[in-house]
Amino acid sequence: MSKHILLAVTGGIAAYKACEIVRLLKKQGHTVTVAMSEAACNFITPQTMQALSGNPVLTQNGGAGNGMTHIQATRAADIMLIAPASANTIAKIAHGFADNLITEMAAARKCPLAIAPAMNVEMWNNPANLRNIQQLQRDGIHILFPAVGEQACGETGIGRMREAEEIAELLPDFWSPKPLYGKKVLLTMGACYEAIDPVRGITNRSSGQMGAALARACRMAGAEVYIVHAHMQAALPVGIRHIHAVESAKEMYDAVMQHVETGMDAFISVAAVADYRAAQVSRQKLKKGQCSAAPVIKLTENPDILRSVAMLPNAPFCVGFAAESENVLANARTKRQKKHVPLMVANDVAVAMGQSSNQIILLDDEQERALPQMSKEQAAKYIVVRMITLMRARAAKAAAAKPKAPNETVKPVEKKQP
Repeated sequence: MSKHILLAVTGGIAAYKACEIVRLLKKQGHTVTVAMSEAACNFITPQTMQALSGNPVLTQNGGAGNGMTHIQATRAADIMLIAPASANTIAKIAHGFADNLITEMAAARKCPLAIAPAMNVEMWNNPANLRNIQQLQRDGIHILFPAVGEQACGETGIGRMREAEEIAELLPDFWSPKPLYGKKVLLTMGACYEAIDPVRGITNRSSGQMGAALARACRMAGAEVYIVHAHMQAALPVGIRHIHAVESAKEMYDAVMQHVETGMDAFISVAAVADYRAAQVSRQKLKKGQCSAAPVIKLTENPDILRSVAMLPNAPFCVGFAAESENVLANARTKRQKKHVPLMVANDVAVAMGQSSNQIILLDDEQERALPQMSKEQAAKYIVVRMITLMRARAAKAAAAKPKAPNETVKPVEKKQP
């Protein structure tokens, strides 16, 4: 959904990242208006921001011309983002100061406000700054907390502003509905690897893009997301604290079962899990010419992660994937019934695996819906919307079936004779 974003840039070397933020937000289809402090104009020019945003840049000495720039700009915006936000600006907003264009905008706004702090590690850890951050959170302001890394001053620590890609990815979370708020969703993703010897192994071409897109969609919907991933070619989503890296199907099975035991509301099994592994893994590299014939690799079956979770007594709502090379719909139907999964997503490996787009069919007890080919980000949103609908229906059905407590018998009060 396209939004009008007011990007305010304060002084600091991280101001150069604001240029990339504008470019990425425009690429997402948003309208961007840029406001710059006097100090920010010493690092990047208003002309640069105007060229990138396609809109006039608001500065302390220039604007709408009637002295109401701070009001008009915030009324037109769906969200205001300050990136970078200096320690000085953070302090002023926390204490209600309105002595320049950006702090006036923050005070006059009706739209939500998000800030991306950027400062030296010692400035970030200063008790006064941390109190100011806490005050902003109490006031309902969204904080895009800084990262740990090397800083322009040469020191290393927390305070480095998040990268532009991360900010552009996280910003839509602030205006998206939160139907999964309070829910815990576990996802598996990536390509499992089954070792044959220290060098070689059995794997597949899965990139992990579909899993990453689903994790982002769940995070955007307000869920607390847990990821167990094998080899990933795609970048993991940002803003997710619970990430567990594994290699083999057995490692993935163990990690998944541990997480499920802590209580999950939904489990989305997207990982390309190897059905078989080598029965015996050679400790040394298998070298050609050492044997009179090619070595025979005996295989044994891996645990079925999805079915194991779906068959638990108090199983989370399970979503599975059927990546097929033939008879896609028929095989997906069979897999859904065999694994006792309420929602199955079917796709053709020739279309989906290793690609940035997907063409899926959603199968559940109520319908089989084929969707046109689309980006994996778009497909993930359709899957999550259907998952939420089915989760709500299941919860309503369970509530209706729950036996009601019998009404207490009230003993009538005896009237006393006059």
